[in-house]
Formats: sequence, structure tokens, C-alpha cells
Amino acid sequence: MKIQRFGQVAALALVGSIALAGCGSDNNTGTGASGSSSASASTAGDCFEGTLNAEGSSAQKNAFEEAAASFGDLCGGKATVNYNPTGSGAGIKQFIAGQVDFAGSDSALKTVEKDGVIEADAAATYCGSPAWNIPMVTGPIAISYNVKGVDKLVLTPAVAADIFKGTITTWNDPKIAAVNPGATLPATPVKVFFRSDESGTTENFTKYLKAAAADVWTDEPGKKWTGKGEGKEKSAGVAEGVKSTDGGITYVEWSYAKDNDLGIAQVDNGGGAVELTSESVGKAVEAAKADGEGNDLRLKLDYATKEAGAYPILLVTYEIVCSKNKDAEKAKQIKAFLTHFASTEVQSGLEKIGYAPLPASVQTKVEAAIGALS
Repeated sequence: MKIQRFGQVAALALVGSIALAGCGSDNNTGTGASGSSSASASTAGDCFEGTLNAEGSSAQKNAFEEAAASFGDLCGGKATVNYNPTGSGAGIKQFIAGQVDFAGSDSALKTVEKDGVIEADAAATYCGSPAWNIPMVTGPIAISYNVKGVDKLVLTPAVAADIFKGTITTWNDPKIAAVNPGATLPATPVKVFFRSDESGTTENFTKYLKAAAADVWTDEPGKKWTGKGEGKEKSAGVAEGVKSTDGGITYVEWSYAKDNDLGIAQVDNGGGAVELTSESVGKAVEAAKADGEGNDLRLKLDYATKEAGAYPILLVTYEIVCSKNKDAEKAKQIKAFLTHFASTEVQSGLEKIGYAPLPASVQTKVEAAIGALS
């Protein structure tokens, strides 16, 4: 996996964990792609001596490591930030069990019962205060493919749903040909790869299929895959599966698709084919509606949008934190790191590794929520 840096890298990530060795602060400046000039990178006064442990979404792994490494540069090696990318479901469970300081999840905490647990209530019980969902990483979900001779591919929601349900079994199927006029499509078998672990990426992708192609995708969205295909663990697993298989296709975060040089389909929800870019994703995030109260910043994405130029398949990774931490010192540490993570400098730098910066309107709310942590 490639890890790119917009400053000097002070540490290497090992098994999803970063032990930070300092080499001075990053001096990059600028307003960044999000357009906000109020957010700037943390100062040395925001640093701490100690260790933070977080776990969860593999979708944000590359982004988290980028932010943690630059924070380590800033803090002169006194801070250690560890991240274990076990998946959103596992991260939430570990947070509720008190095994990590905060969690990363591609879906906000559930407010309805599932498997005998209401996640939001369980988290509040652990925290002794409400747990907040703070959006931090915008991760476009690419429909990534590897088909010899096919350099451009357009998919509608219905065609994508048929592929992932296993109804379409060859790449020259008339349904694919109909939305790709003039393309030379081979008779290569379609090989679907899906996430075998509980995944927020799976949940968001199936939310898209359910919202935009309800007549075809009749299953309820969830972290567990219910379509067809071959299961692989985590984002790296499905990306590698497609990379090594002619005819392969999967749903995976943009950063993994870019790292593995996979084809990325354009998506036509009804307003024309849209290429996956940071601009097209930002347009979709800005259209999201607030779905929480106060500083609980859960968002309701419109996966079925037909707005021209808006890329509809995306996820937002939330950092799930106690609004009032039982440990005052730990609260300061979390606040310092998340302030850095949300800064314009860090957010704009993430675009280089396949993420879209938080839109300015969302970033402002994130800054306020982090500032209110105690």
C-alpha cells in the first residue's frame, strides 16, 4: 500500500499502528480545497505526552495514518497515536467495551435496536454522557473493476445492483452494453468481490443500492454483505482480489482503488454519468442533511440524488467520542488530535491519497463540536 505525505513522514505504520518519532513540525499552510480559512493546523501548544488508541473503519486507515504522522511531527515524538483498522463494527464494540479511547465508523451509532443492542445508548452508558458522531473523513466509494480492454465504464444503479446480486454474469451482458454504447465488452465472466468482515463500507454501498435501485436491490442495507460473490477481508482484501482477477469488480474506498490502479466506473443516477473526483463528492456531501442534535453531527446522505455533477456513492467516517470523557486528561488528548485532523492543512492534504476534504460548511460544524468536547 502506498502512503503519501504532504510533509516529512516521521514514522512508518506497522500493523495498523503508528508509534510516532518526531522530526519537527509541518510548516505547510493554505486554505485548502475545503475553502475554510479559519481552520489551521495545530500548534505545538496543542500537543501532549502520552498515547491514544483508536480502532474501527479500515476506510479511513490511510487518512488516519496521514493525520497521526503529521501530528507526531508537530509534537516532537512525545505523542503516540495508534489505530487498528479492524472495521467499523469491531471498532464500535471495542469503544463501548472501553478498550479504546475513540472509534472510527463509516456509519453513525445506531439509535434503534440491532442484535439486542442500541449502539447510541450503550455508548452513552459507557461514557456517562452522550457519545457524539463527528464526521472527519469523506471516503468516496468507487465501483472498481479490472476488465482487459475496458478503460471506461458507466453504470446505472440498476445495472450495478444486477451485477452485485449475481444476475449479470458476463461483461458483454446487454444491460451493461446498453449504458456503454460503442464500447467493446468482452465475454469475460463477472467476478464480484465483497467485504467478508462487518463493514461500514458495505453498509453505505448497500444503502446506495437500496435507495437508487430499490426495484432490483431488495435486501436491507447492513454491515454484512447479502449479495453474491467471493468474500475478502477488509478494503485491502477486495482491492487485491480485483487487481489479480480479470473480470473482477468490487466496491471499495477511492484511496484503495487508486493505490491498486483499478478501473473506476462513472455512475449515472439519472442526471448523467459522473466521474469520481473530490469536487463531485464534495457536492454530494454539502447536500447531506443534518440527522443529529447539537454537536452530534450525524449526516443523512442522499444516495439517490440526480443532481448533475454529484457523485452519489460515498461514506463519511465518523470519529465516535464521549462528549464528556471520564478522564479529563484523555479528553484533552483526543481534542488536540482531532483538532489537528480537522484542520484545513490536513484535510486538503488528504485529497492526494484518495479522500475528499470536508466541505467548508461541514468543517465549521466539526470544529465547533471538537471545541465543545470536555
